[in-house]
Amino acid sequence: MGKSLYLECNAGISGDMTVGALLDLGADEAVLRKALESLPIEGFDIDISRVKKAGIDCCDFKVILAAEYENHDHDMEYLHGHEHHHEHRSEHGHDHAHHHDHRGINEIRSIIASAGLTGRAKELAVRIFEILAEAEAEAHGVSVEEVHFHEIGAVDSIVDIVAAAVCIDNLNITEVIVPKLCEGTGTVRCQHGILSIPVPATANILAKYNIPLEIMDIKGEFVTPTGAAIAAAIMTSDRPPKNFRIKQLGLGAGKREYERAGILRAMIIDYDHEEQDTVYKLESNIDDCTGEQLGFVLDRLFAAGARDVHYIPVYMKKNRPAWQLTVICKKEDIETLESIIFRETTTIGIRRVEMERTVLKREQITLQTAFGSAEVKVCTVDGERRYYPEYDSVAKICHEQKASYNEVYQMLVRQCIDSAV
Repeated sequence: MGKSLYLECNAGISGDMTVGALLDLGADEAVLRKALESLPIEGFDIDISRVKKAGIDCCDFKVILAAEYENHDHDMEYLHGHEHHHEHRSEHGHDHAHHHDHRGINEIRSIIASAGLTGRAKELAVRIFEILAEAEAEAHGVSVEEVHFHEIGAVDSIVDIVAAAVCIDNLNITEVIVPKLCEGTGTVRCQHGILSIPVPATANILAKYNIPLEIMDIKGEFVTPTGAAIAAAIMTSDRPPKNFRIKQLGLGAGKREYERAGILRAMIIDYDHEEQDTVYKLESNIDDCTGEQLGFVLDRLFAAGARDVHYIPVYMKKNRPAWQLTVICKKEDIETLESIIFRETTTIGIRRVEMERTVLKREQITLQTAFGSAEVKVCTVDGERRYYPEYDSVAKICHEQKASYNEVYQMLVRQCIDSAV
């Protein structure tokens, strides 16, 4: 199991705030820099520093653009357009002539596909961009393929979104709780005029993904389209546990100065799962998909929040050999996972059933060994702790030490018992 992330968005959410908070949580800065250096785009650098917001020490993630790519506050100027050279008025009220690369969703996918990211990070980054593209398309009454982004396709937005995806993956976060997003009031100036807050793209995302919203009596835009898209892509629940323990804490700084300090608080939490847990089983029989397709959809389903996915061989009508696809998920993930199944397979129907399950109390620990760190899942049964080293950690040590799987596995279990962790 991965880690549980609690995002407290009482001062909104944006791309840079998210990355700052995740870095402050412990995401590996070296891993992030290497991933961003692999992007096939130019004209940017990043700066990671500490700043004070309302006297509170926070991590500040900043994308520094070359002059020809500068757009001052990209989250305020997010509307799409089609002219490659234009003048627009920034939120500061000045006229500027800027160069923008007008990238559609297919160009964005190609950029991410060719970058040196893990498969899970690529999947998440593409998902965030797809959510933005859908929101923009709805706002302007065009197809997703017709949307050419100013804000979304700009260099700084690509960096923000890819950075967020890399950090989520690096921290091994698999559960994200976002109780609500807090937004301000008033209007903002964009390329095509003055718009009400929340701006159309943000409002479309909030509506489609049923994200709880609180309107504060404060002037200003606190939830950017990028921030809303990140929340929509990663959140698995809006219901926090009644009791939990904070394992790690991270604070990400916003750039704008409002009456309420722009701080995004991120917490890695541990909590006792209820003994009775409700999940849903999605099931479909498929007799005309290739093995490659099924392998691909399995990865996509896990990346989108499925608790478990498996296939079993079955025989269908006319004695046809086929596969039965089974997905275990939470209620809030049903729509997303069914959409993936319909899009990536040839099925024309999905069965759905609500199920109760009993789960053991569990936690994830990092064990320090003579051969490096190893991830171990710890379950408690009637007060007895049982240790289950994670496959990837065992395999890594096996390859490095030329040892057998069983030997390494048992060594890790013994060390857990001896250390009484």
